[in-house]
Amino acid sequence: MTQSGAAQPGGRGSGGQEGGGSQGGAELRRTLGVGDAVVIGLGSMVGAGIFAALGPAAHAAGSGLLLGLAVAAVVAYCNAMSSARLAALYPASGGTYVYGRERLGDFWGYLAGWSFVVGKTASCAAMALTVGAYVWPGQAHVVAVAAVVALTAVTYGGVQKSAWLTRAIVAVVLAVLASVVVVCLGSGASDAGRLDVGLSAGAGGVLQAAGLLFFAFAGYARIATLGEEVRDPARTIPRAIPLALGIALVVYAAVAVAVLSVLGPGGLGDASAPLADAVRAAGVPGLVPVVRVGAAVAALGSLLALILGVSRTTLAMARDRHLPGALAAVHPRFQVPHRAELAVGAVVAVLAATVDVRGAIGFSSFGVLAYYAVANASAWTLSSAPVSRVAPVVGLIGCVTLAFALPGVSVVLGAAVLTVGVAAYGVRRWAAASQ
Repeated sequence: MTQSGAAQPGGRGSGGQEGGGSQGGAELRRTLGVGDAVVIGLGSMVGAGIFAALGPAAHAAGSGLLLGLAVAAVVAYCNAMSSARLAALYPASGGTYVYGRERLGDFWGYLAGWSFVVGKTASCAAMALTVGAYVWPGQAHVVAVAAVVALTAVTYGGVQKSAWLTRAIVAVVLAVLASVVVVCLGSGASDAGRLDVGLSAGAGGVLQAAGLLFFAFAGYARIATLGEEVRDPARTIPRAIPLALGIALVVYAAVAVAVLSVLGPGGLGDASAPLADAVRAAGVPGLVPVVRVGAAVAALGSLLALILGVSRTTLAMARDRHLPGALAAVHPRFQVPHRAELAVGAVVAVLAATVDVRGAIGFSSFGVLAYYAVANASAWTLSSAPVSRVAPVVGLIGCVTLAFALPGVSVVLGAAVLTVGVAAYGVRRWAAASQ
């Protein structure tokens, strides 16, 4: 573990302006500026999560939904600050996989990478199925697979093309969400009394809601995992992450208040399509198709950003032989980890064709919270100053608390998958030692 506050020259975590962390493989091209990075983060966050996570969170927290949103935002902010500091120091593909490896040791980096790849692969399938459910409910799996194939082709063509498409998606989604807020708050059905914050479901319900809502905040990690493709990462990443998170929080708070004011905690908790139900209850049923299109587009944006993030972490783990080394290849023309992208796309397509979207949010949240726990622990080592350690400590405690406050099935399944990963790591180390 590096004890100083900087990466060692030539070490695995080093990465200057022209690329780093290539681990003996070809480097990715740095083409993304602050605006591009913020857009990619927003495309990951202001996506299907806000269309899907409000209902389960309201069911868990009742009148404490807004408190749950606040708790999720605080944990996300601490995670973002830790990630930003680490990403500026280690601007290589892989995000917390790299940070954990450099600051805590090989095992913790591997555990973070495993948590991210497994959890976010499940998220990819969930987002693809969300597209299918909104576009053609009767053939959701077919549409989901088609969406995965199409977006994998986009990412294959280069990260800049992905950033352009994400910018268009974010614009559409923000316009739809703004329409929902205006319609709901401006309708006669809106009642400020429904916003009364309480603990009808207890502190446990609020924490469970926060864990579920964290699913909608976790996308800013995509900025860090694309660290090898960002221009001037030491300056760009620390600016882009809090900007993206702040914009997402404002949007989420506005949407949550608007929908709650119309449906109330009970109605929101029972809603299968919360935003569509809210505009219908507000007396504007003609906006429902627009909301459905917005949800499908948002899910596409999230799926695109997820494929980018998972493939880059796969690239980093393949460079270190935690995954097959062939996945570390970088396309000579498009400068993308094309084999990793194709592999991720293939796995997600199979999942999208076979699995049920139920429970995916909780499972994904557990894996991502484990990932950020490692990020906060890594950031804790950057400085011994008490002030510098506040955010990492709060973030670490928050991640562990929210992970185990999730529904029991999500906790058990998530813990089992992490155990499988740990066992695989142990077998690999034993085999290497015995040779």
